[in-house]
Amino acid sequence: MVKTIFIFCILAIFTMALSNTNYRFEKPSHFPEALYDFSKNPLKPEIIELGRKLFYDPILSKDSTISCASCHSPFNAFAHTDHDLSHGIRDQIGFRNAPALFNLAWHSNFMWDGAVNHLDMQALAPISSHTEMDEDISNICLKLSMSDNYQKLFEKAFGNNNISGERVLKALSQFQLSLVSAESKYDSVIQNLTVFTPQEKKGYELFLKHCNSCHSEPLFSNFQFADNGLQIDTTLNDFGRMKVTQNKADSLKFKIPSLRNLQYSYPYMHDGRFKKLSEVLNHYVKGIENRPGLAKDLAKKIPLSSTEKVDLIAFLLTLNDKKFVFNKEFGFPKLDK
Repeated sequence: MVKTIFIFCILAIFTMALSNTNYRFEKPSHFPEALYDFSKNPLKPEIIELGRKLFYDPILSKDSTISCASCHSPFNAFAHTDHDLSHGIRDQIGFRNAPALFNLAWHSNFMWDGAVNHLDMQALAPISSHTEMDEDISNICLKLSMSDNYQKLFEKAFGNNNISGERVLKALSQFQLSLVSAESKYDSVIQNLTVFTPQEKKGYELFLKHCNSCHSEPLFSNFQFADNGLQIDTTLNDFGRMKVTQNKADSLKFKIPSLRNLQYSYPYMHDGRFKKLSEVLNHYVKGIENRPGLAKDLAKKIPLSSTEKVDLIAFLLTLNDKKFVFNKEFGFPKLDK
């Protein structure tokens, strides 16, 4: 009996030690090296879980009605589909579409205009925005410190229950860093586990010819900024990157999004103007506005026949990662007991 109890205690201590140990970020074998510096925010299961809890908790907003997940639903590849523009507290409407969240360890800047250059700081943008969460990080810490459950979670994650803005932001980063999407059919083909259908293969060839320069595989974006010739929305008057740099050369340039999980992350473009992939392709075939800052690769538009559009969409659908979208580890956390 004593021996059994001893073994049980040893196993419990060993398990506890493992659970509180940092673990290495595992990149998909066909992905490039991540850009995020994990040495400054080592991943830890307890911190990731804390970040997950915070991500889904409306306590981050001023009136506790809006959470990060309100605009970044896991079932939409952490984008949203029920409205074109982001919605905030007091039914306020933002001026851009909420982008999908995945593979963020490979990004060097964030937001459609690149206004934030580090993931650990990104959450401050929606938190402090008057049209989104309209909250102050210090007040968030105060609210969290009044929760016995959060005190326990911070204790478990960081070794003590000191709740600071830095810890809140790093926990949110860790959860978002865990959102890696790399199990689509495309990924299986690249790893020689399956093959494209003839139609998907034709679409892939069209993609390499017309799209890969901006939407570079395997992440399907070069994460640069470009003017893709969209007609100017005179209601929003959003001039993109120029708002940040104050450089006229950056007028109407927006961050190039990844093409992964397009089936789940509509509507498309920075203002959510297109609801279907066919509309997106029609823009590139015949809707591009020629202007001085237009991306050079789009100067001649993209010549696609009706059949080629269908083939290209067939390929784009191979970038959908159903396992990622329906991964329960990324979904709403368990309710507090």
